[in-house]
Amino acid sequence: MTAVRRCTDLSSLPSPAPLLSRLSSAASRLLQMRKYGSRKEDGGRLRNGRSSSASRPGFIDPSSWKYFDSRAVGIPAGAIPRNCMTVLQMLKRKGFEAYLVGGCVRDLLLKRAPKDFDVITTASLKQVSSFKTNTTQVKGNENVNCSEETDGHDEGDILRWKDSLRRDFTVNSLFFNPFNYRVYDYVNGVKDLRKNKTRLAMEMKYMLSYGAAESSIRLLRKYGLLDILLPFQAAYLSDQLKGKSSDRGLMLMNLLANLDKFFSADRPCHCSLWLALLAFHNALVNSPQDAQVIKAFAALMHFGTWDSAIEFLNEDVGAPVTYVPEAFGCSGAKVDNLMERTSHLVSLVKSSVDTLTCLNTLKQSVVRYPGASQFSGLVFVSAREKGRVLGIFNGLDSDLTSYDKRRGSHGIDYKLLEDGVTAEVRFVLGKVIMDTMSAESPCASTDDAAALPRAAADVTDADHRPLSMLFRSGESE
Repeated sequence: MTAVRRCTDLSSLPSPAPLLSRLSSAASRLLQMRKYGSRKEDGGRLRNGRSSSASRPGFIDPSSWKYFDSRAVGIPAGAIPRNCMTVLQMLKRKGFEAYLVGGCVRDLLLKRAPKDFDVITTASLKQVSSFKTNTTQVKGNENVNCSEETDGHDEGDILRWKDSLRRDFTVNSLFFNPFNYRVYDYVNGVKDLRKNKTRLAMEMKYMLSYGAAESSIRLLRKYGLLDILLPFQAAYLSDQLKGKSSDRGLMLMNLLANLDKFFSADRPCHCSLWLALLAFHNALVNSPQDAQVIKAFAALMHFGTWDSAIEFLNEDVGAPVTYVPEAFGCSGAKVDNLMERTSHLVSLVKSSVDTLTCLNTLKQSVVRYPGASQFSGLVFVSAREKGRVLGIFNGLDSDLTSYDKRRGSHGIDYKLLEDGVTAEVRFVLGKVIMDTMSAESPCASTDDAAALPRAAADVTDADHRPLSMLFRSGESE
């Protein structure tokens, strides 16, 4: 087959160091998969002829071949540029088979716009020489024993399978026919792609779910990983810390510190809790709100009814808490207007969930910070987790007078919380935000963490020692 390339301009408790190393490795692997012209380094599984589908010369195992409907895996019909489709259509009209292959298919699956497109076709080098493209003749061993195990698979499958074995990474060995909406995977490339994203999500969950979210964010920022993993939060912190030596008073850090108070190594939370917290904060950065509205939003989630939320606000005699830019002083809004504005805040938070799962939305959010580091183009939150987070806010953006999500207990059920039960996550999320909006909820700053004596761990319940103790000791090194 002939490869036609149109070039355009277009990786007991661990210490912080090994944990950061694993997180960095996982992130590097996923980013390496996205680099154009990938090299045989850290990312992906190398094709070296020793995989299950090529365990011995001449052996073909079609049982491992997979086919996907491109529309089902998230590749929209208009994802291919017109000039690229023109080349494919010209080849098809002349009776040749043509497929997109390699990194462009990988990027389409990752919902990232490819910068170039590789086309592989059954036409010869001479037959495509009239196109204004770069061409490469792919040579390979034609002595392949197509045994009866290949019954039901045409010659095209064999040719595509052979070509996939020549490629560097399994994730670069995918073929896509946009005319029949089919993605061809002969070497488990899609599985490997998902595996690296899953590992990255697991490492992030370990850092943020066990009582060390605040310290973890500081460490990730210190070692340059926050720009890759949570680019919006990285840009926010860089902007807020200009000319400052401490992160004291920043709403994001206070939210995380108050989150950490409830969790420890043996009492973790489900990741949907801190994901919802990040989405909530993102919404406030983009659309600052009256502190009274934020308190009403938090109290509604925590207590479960609008009447209970209003009762809490009436009894709250603490000084107004403001954050720049997220929250401004109370305006004394009337109850009817307060209800409307609270519902609107819920809608904003639900929309902000996309910054954790959608590259385009994330990029638009980061653009507000001109000094932000180069955008990595990485999201690791799955569609399933997005659904869980959105479920936390279901019913909160409609008629709040009929909203009733009261719980039977006033305490936290840590088993339900770890399992991600929506009612439990919502209850704790509301409490974390309420504490953050209270003037009586001090949080440690960077300076406090650095000066924290090791003996401070003795103050904590021995059965529930927060991981943040471990991470804070790592910060001061």
